[in-house]
Amino acid sequence: MTPLAQHFVGMARNNAWANHRLLTACEALTADEFAAARISFFPSLRATLNHILQVDRYYIDALEGRDALRHFTDPAPDFADARRLRPAQTASDCHLIALCERQTDETLAQACHLPRFNRKPPPSTVANILAHLFQHQVHHRGQAHAMLAGTRVMPPQLDEFFLAGDLPARRDELRVLGLPET
Repeated sequence: MTPLAQHFVGMARNNAWANHRLLTACEALTADEFAAARISFFPSLRATLNHILQVDRYYIDALEGRDALRHFTDPAPDFADARRLRPAQTASDCHLIALCERQTDETLAQACHLPRFNRKPPPSTVANILAHLFQHQVHHRGQAHAMLAGTRVMPPQLDEFFLAGDLPARRDELRVLGLPET
């Protein structure tokens, strides 16, 4: 696997691990606490974390040539608590890892059209769409992290993934997720 393709695999694994860690913390909240109004782009942890899942599914479907627009015509995911959301997010994360593991420099350079209802944007490369997807995740996980800080649950560290010295802090979670200890 080329360094660029390997980078995207690493980002997908980091994504799965960070989602796992954040959802684990959120599972300590009641459904009412999860849905409580908070200050952020979306008005609650529930809305933010369900949005992450919806957008993940949209981009993955677009990258795999499926009907991505259905994620905006079908009912949006609305899991009432983190315990119910986790299996769906984990499945999406595993799907994204598998998608990234199939990439090569050639496939990462291919053009992909992201369907929109109101316009036809120019194509983007698969690499740029993946980079955007990971940025989107980080952006909204950061907002959820800040909202969690306003609850009785301590927000987890989400930046202990890539450095070798941080492996002990993530080893058990990587094993639970079936990810290599990198």
